Amino acid sequence: MTYADLTATHKVTAKDGVKLHVEEAGQGTPILFIHEFGGNHMSWEPQMRFFARRHRCITYAARGYATSDIPTDVEAYSQAIAADDAVAVLDGLGIEKAHIVGLSMGGFCTVHFGLRTPERALSLTVAGAGYGCEKEHEEYFRGVSLAVAENFEKLGAKEFSKIYALGASRVQFEVKDPRGWREFADRLATHSDIGAAMTMRGVQARRPSFWDLEEGLKQMMVPTLVMVGDEDDHCLQPGIYLKKVIPACGLSVFPKAGHTLNLEEPALFNAQLAEFIAQVEAGKWMPRDPRAIPGQIMRTA
Repeated sequence: MTYADLTATHKVTAKDGVKLHVEEAGQGTPILFIHEFGGNHMSWEPQMRFFARRHRCITYAARGYATSDIPTDVEAYSQAIAADDAVAVLDGLGIEKAHIVGLSMGGFCTVHFGLRTPERALSLTVAGAGYGCEKEHEEYFRGVSLAVAENFEKLGAKEFSKIYALGASRVQFEVKDPRGWREFADRLATHSDIGAAMTMRGVQARRPSFWDLEEGLKQMMVPTLVMVGDEDDHCLQPGIYLKKVIPACGLSVFPKAGHTLNLEEPALFNAQLAEFIAQVEAGKWMPRDPRAIPGQIMRTA
């Protein structure tokens, strides 16, 4: 076995011909990592290094992110297209099923992957997902997304990243780990201006709330782990909602943590994910026991 057998880069073609940059490392049961809006495929480095010891780990740059293609038409971007791109990555590598792990924008993609192609998922890990889901903030979120898109176009990623990287759920990362946060902010500054704007308009601003997907979520039997930081305010209630409606779902809340969970708390993230995958592969991550009736406080008979 050589180094070339354990790590590789590829170009995979999506349904519409868009080329996606893919990287992989390790051997074993596949794990596909899907990045957030504020990061890129390199944001998963702490997980790629840890899990490649016993898994085939794959990550990719979403359309709109270098070194994947960057379409300039907003209609080339949507939540459905993003989910299909994840499937295209598996297809391009000849992988039938994988554990799907996503953060934020990638977490939304993971949910839609499970809804659209559950037969391709061994499990779903949905971390830091929920922005725009709360019905009382839905229209506000759409407006903010469009404003962010305009800022990426007008100011450029190099300048606007200085503002975006200090959002209310990002400062926790800066306080705990200034060097790690600086790497995140510097990576954000390299985003494609047009790719970021199109992603905001086509994916973020248009995606449906989890509450609008309730019927499908109730039928989704894929083992699911939801992770959320307790200071990631607009992901807390959506995370609890997913726990309540997805049959085989567990919820992990990280204390004193913000949005960028896999980088802010890599040891805890890796430990939780490793335990979840181990339970799934042992057949022990089951739907909630029907005797655990949510409305029951104490049993009297």
